[in-house]
Amino acid sequence: MEFLCYHRDRPDSLPLRHELLEAHWSYMDQYAKEMIARGPTFADGGDTLTGSVHILDLPDPATARAFAFDEPGYQAGVYRDVLLRRWRNTLGRTMWEFPGGPTDGDRYLVLGLGHGVGAGEAVDLALPVRIDRDDLIAYGPLLSDDGDTWLGTAALLRAPDPDAARAVLASPERYAGIEVHDWRFGGRS
Repeated sequence: MEFLCYHRDRPDSLPLRHELLEAHWSYMDQYAKEMIARGPTFADGGDTLTGSVHILDLPDPATARAFAFDEPGYQAGVYRDVLLRRWRNTLGRTMWEFPGGPTDGDRYLVLGLGHGVGAGEAVDLALPVRIDRDDLIAYGPLLSDDGDTWLGTAALLRAPDPDAARAVLASPERYAGIEVHDWRFGGRS
């Protein structure tokens, strides 16, 4: 089962985040084999950390919750909230298999959040046709714990700007909200 975990930073938590960097990386090292993608998000053109994305293949929702809430930064209060959802790896690859490599072009996390259970039909389940597949790093639907209900769509991609990144979603009017965050490949330097 694949899961997307997005820890969103609490305001003014950067000093604590830096203090816990080695503990964070050591924790993530335990999940290296399960990682599909990982990396920090930024605001202000890449200058201000805003969160941390991890997409993993884990055995079940309980293991995913343990991953999200046992993370050292979460335990210490770095994050204000956590988005944790089942996810389906539509591309069938990891970020390390992305043809563009870790530094070629601007990168974004796009989260299209659905209206909620029973509030609408699933959209954007197939790979987008308006975006070159070679610009997609990770793409797939956000799902309920049982995998039966569509809750949104998440993508990591290379794009020239945030508006072009947002265009990965074919039906923006079908979402309750769409977030676009600057994103970078993560892991030890």
